[in-house]
Amino acid sequence: MKIPALFVSHGAPTFALEPGQAGPLLHAIGERVRALPGLRAILVISPHWRTRGLRIGASARPETVHDFGGFPAPLYALQYPAAGAPEIAREVAAQLAQSALSAHLVDGQGLDHGAWVPLLHMLPGAPLPVLQLSLPIELRPTDALALGRALTPLRDQGVLILASGGLTHNLYEFRQSETETPEDYVHEFVHWARRAVVAHDEAALVDFRSAPHSRRAHPSDEHYLPLLVAAGASSAGEPIEVIEGGVTYGVLSMEGYVFGDLPHTNTNAVA
Repeated sequence: MKIPALFVSHGAPTFALEPGQAGPLLHAIGERVRALPGLRAILVISPHWRTRGLRIGASARPETVHDFGGFPAPLYALQYPAAGAPEIAREVAAQLAQSALSAHLVDGQGLDHGAWVPLLHMLPGAPLPVLQLSLPIELRPTDALALGRALTPLRDQGVLILASGGLTHNLYEFRQSETETPEDYVHEFVHWARRAVVAHDEAALVDFRSAPHSRRAHPSDEHYLPLLVAAGASSAGEPIEVIEGGVTYGVLSMEGYVFGDLPHTNTNAVA
């Protein structure tokens, strides 16, 4: 069975403490992930590890990195004690090399909150090894799609690709928000994105700056690019599930997508 690729929205760091609508849905997805035969590790691509060129975390025991400030004290006590996967990190590097992509292994690299916050809900107790692939600073939308393509064979090798970002991510509005009522532009951008994802419309997804309200939904690209990595790692014939995570703080969409098949257990994710 081909291991799926996932895109999840990790929202604000407080998502770790406030599961809201998305947390239980990720937990249900995680229960189905646990049932996948041959699953060896989770490979996370997060916008919070930006590097020049590609880097792969190769720590045997990656630390939980609290890469944020000014949030409630209990957040800084949370840990996600996943094992690392140095051998799989080498396999990822070798797979990327087949697409002429050079990636360097980094020992001592921890898991940033784009990785461990959604995993707290999805796979509590850290039952599987986790490693991260950096998001290059120079990455363009077409490059992100190509990166997903290069990672696709890993799905046949027991590796789940978990692209973590945000379907909308306006930090200025998040900091100014005084209401939980979703802004209209968030719904409009999410509606556009969902339609493009479900239709496997890669051209539209790459050209997302032509989408309604794209500059407001994404003042910068980095939280959107992981979606392109996940889409690139999928194929046109695969089923797609929508994880309807709602909207937090009025401006942060928590929508996500499953690219491929998961065992069908009880879940609130909808096709």
